[in-house]
Amino acid sequence: MSRILDRINRPQDLHPLSEEELVQVAQEVREHIIDTVGEIGGHFGANLGTAELSVALHSLMDSPRDKILWDVGHQAYPHKILTGRRDELATIRKYGGLTPFCSIPESEHDIMGAGHASTSIGYAVGLKEGMRLKGNLDEGKVVAVIGDGAMTGGVAFEAIHQAGGAKTPIVVVLNDNGMSISPNVGALTRTFSRMRLHPKLWHAREDVEHRLAELPGGLGSLAERIGPQLKESLKAFWAPGLFWEELDWAYTGVVDGHDVHALRGALRSAFAAQRPVVLHISTVKGKGFAPAEDGGLKGMEKWHAAKPGSIANRMPAVVKAVKEGGTPKSVVPQYTQVFGEAMIEEVRRDRRVVGITAAMNSGTGLNLLQVAEPKHYFDVGIAEQQAILFASGMALEGQKPVAAIYSTFLQRAYDQIVHDVCLQELNVVFAMDRAGLVGDDGPTHHGVFDIAYLRSLPNMVAMAPRDEAMLRHMLRTALSIDGPSALRYPRGEGLGVPLPAPDQVTPIEVGKGERLAEGDGRVAILGYGSGVAKAQEAAALLAEHDIAVTVADARFVKPLDIDLVAKLATDHELLVTVEEGVLQGGFGSAVWEGLNAVGLDGPDCARIMRVGLPDRYVTHGKPALLHEEVGFTGPAIAERIAAAIGARATA
Repeated sequence: MSRILDRINRPQDLHPLSEEELVQVAQEVREHIIDTVGEIGGHFGANLGTAELSVALHSLMDSPRDKILWDVGHQAYPHKILTGRRDELATIRKYGGLTPFCSIPESEHDIMGAGHASTSIGYAVGLKEGMRLKGNLDEGKVVAVIGDGAMTGGVAFEAIHQAGGAKTPIVVVLNDNGMSISPNVGALTRTFSRMRLHPKLWHAREDVEHRLAELPGGLGSLAERIGPQLKESLKAFWAPGLFWEELDWAYTGVVDGHDVHALRGALRSAFAAQRPVVLHISTVKGKGFAPAEDGGLKGMEKWHAAKPGSIANRMPAVVKAVKEGGTPKSVVPQYTQVFGEAMIEEVRRDRRVVGITAAMNSGTGLNLLQVAEPKHYFDVGIAEQQAILFASGMALEGQKPVAAIYSTFLQRAYDQIVHDVCLQELNVVFAMDRAGLVGDDGPTHHGVFDIAYLRSLPNMVAMAPRDEAMLRHMLRTALSIDGPSALRYPRGEGLGVPLPAPDQVTPIEVGKGERLAEGDGRVAILGYGSGVAKAQEAAALLAEHDIAVTVADARFVKPLDIDLVAKLATDHELLVTVEEGVLQGGFGSAVWEGLNAVGLDGPDCARIMRVGLPDRYVTHGKPALLHEEVGFTGPAIAERIAAAIGARATA
């Protein structure tokens, strides 16, 4: 039996369908996601929850003239399917395939590109006010779809404040997938919604307020005296969205986000209101997939993303056990796990240590601390700026806060790092997971700018471990520093080196690098963080061609070990720096600047070759493929070095 979905090649193909057919399309979208993403992996639970919403929106809107903005975009797979990318879904997150989030170059229906949360409402206000400036507010409807988690972000509230003040006619769909609704609550809120959006009833409420003040026998003056309290009580009775009311928004909800008929009715009313409207809907993260839908919050969290091959026949795939007599694969711990376990040890060693996350507890490893030492664990929600301000306040009280935030997300709190931590010289540790090219999530999540954006700040100490054992020592080092410090480490497995026992973890000397191998005086490679392993790999390849390379680990980009750098530069013909970050303002630039500062950038100094990431946004795909593309591999580095010293020899 053919699917209706197979006939949907653009959003307009939904317009002539009946609501019964739209319900069927939504289910077919959901099944398409389960079948495809269960095999290839990708964002999963949130997408299952937005199937009906995507169908309802596109059935009433004329995209791209009408604009749908998907906050973050990890819940936009149904949108992609309905906008001509159905048959390409199997390529999502793959190198050269569909992007994991919305992408303006990928489709005219992707109005904004984002992988960070809380931005959609701000975009929406700008779009609609841009239409107003052109003199045509009827140019298109604008809808922002934002999750209840993303609503914790401060920029979302800033946009709400602006839109309410300007009376910008946009619709915000607040997709609440953390709440269940009983029939009674749903019936009451539907009644409130009709009252709130109907202009006559809206004005009727205002009339009631005025008429109370005109009551005879002193009742009117009494109403005047208790006016503020009475008015707020009336508002609270008349509309459940009091918060939105106070910001001049109309509120409607809570609507069942899996009821196409209810969604379409609420959306029609919201569009007709011609003012800022929030449509509060409730969806189930993982809808239609029993392990997620019936597993409560744990099930939703587990199935936020599906691993490749994790689903078969629309059920979790059976994991095959190791055959009898077989050898289990050795398990190398993830950097995230090593950090999380180290945080538990640090808290138990020093009760002033606390861990802070911005809604990424398992992603940063702090879920381990949450269980082991809950009083020393804090989650501020998707609010990186508040995470750093909160850490600043903790530091002022003598605590030792560790803000564990992905490198890419820490960018959102840059002013707080500059103004509230570094300027005040506060004892805050920035633990930056996902430093470097993170893989399938692509350019919105690559952590490639932190070296450049942190090393320019006064009072900052910035370091990077070459392996998981060094991560343990560096966390202890950071906590021993009187002032701000940062350590960056990559996503994925460590190198498999032995981890130190708790009583063997010691701080390392701040600003001191380490020589790891001695060469023949021609080439020295100075690595930083994950660049050290690449340096060692390149050195091993060059050794096969009788080129003995000196290898060193800088360990710190600030303060830089200028004594080590100067010695390498004066004792070798070529000094190569290797970093998994952008070259502009990065580690290699720090080496160059350091040599210039001590007068070692003349003809008697080694030439400098910088290896790092290019001046462009790198696409998505497996890290190995991305490293190959940008030349961040041992063979690519060895080839560049061989060419450089060959050119020097014949010059």
